Amino acid sequence: MGGAQVGVRPSSNLWLAQDPSKRWGEVFFLLYTPFWLTLCLGIVVPYKLYENFTEWEYLFLGLVSALPAFIIPMIFVGKADSSLCWKDRYWVKANLWVILFSYVGNYFWTHYFFTVLGASYTFPSWKMNNVPHTTFLLTHVCFLFYHVSSNMTLRKIQHSIAHLPEKTQFLFKAAWILALSYFIAYLETLAISNNRRETW
Repeated sequence: MGGAQVGVRPSSNLWLAQDPSKRWGEVFFLLYTPFWLTLCLGIVVPYKLYENFTEWEYLFLGLVSALPAFIIPMIFVGKADSSLCWKDRYWVKANLWVILFSYVGNYFWTHYFFTVLGASYTFPSWKMNNVPHTTFLLTHVCFLFYHVSSNMTLRKIQHSIAHLPEKTQFLFKAAWILALSYFIAYLETLAISNNRRETW
């Protein structure tokens, strides 16, 4: 009664979610991020492996980066998820949301990005609406990380400012979302400009 769940111990960590499935999913996505980042930015780019990539290698890079975000939680089911139907597991819902969001972003909004920044994809790749399939796949893992980062930081901020008036809380959170968005946009723009110089 009173809304408490039997057998669910709340997290004392103000960064992590109270819901065990969400907590497990967010921690998994965070721990998975260094894998694909190291693969792309720690191996492929510095060693200029992309210079010899064809459509197949780029597609393989995208698949190797994105598919483990689905496969690993299926094989290594977290304790929090073991009693849940697959459709109720946070990692499933997060992946589906990010698939939808990143697909719409890549398919429809990327053209605005091209127009404003004068950017274009020059690497060999099969494309959908002039956006490489690899980009759809890499966007997925990037957005999983952004999603978790924003959730965790907003959760921490909410705990830190809970004593403030509601309007002040709103302003703090809005300012953080704006700052984080601009920071991520800056990093992406920097990556694109570096990649263009490197002819990726």
